[in-house]
Amino acid sequence: MLFAQRGFFTMDEAEIYARLAPIFHDVFDEDSIELTPELTAKDVDGWDSLNHIRLLLTIEKAFKVKFTTSEIGSLANVGDLVRLIKSRAQAS
Repeated sequence: MLFAQRGFFTMDEAEIYARLAPIFHDVFDEDSIELTPELTAKDVDGWDSLNHIRLLLTIEKAFKVKFTTSEIGSLANVGDLVRLIKSRAQAS
């Protein structure tokens, strides 16, 4: 759900997960992927370096954010990604 906070809109984590699910399903061509905070590349067939780039570019476009190389390198799981998106959405 979007809610106003100090003059801007922010997303809650549930909305971010809901928006990420179809992106993951499309990039990995697998509708059965269940997004959890603990999910990592090791858990998803086909999550290689090329699909990682495709995933992040698609996410940046969908959420209208840009990630730094450092931010991308620090992501350990989907939970980290969701928190990063949330922080970027709040900052924009």
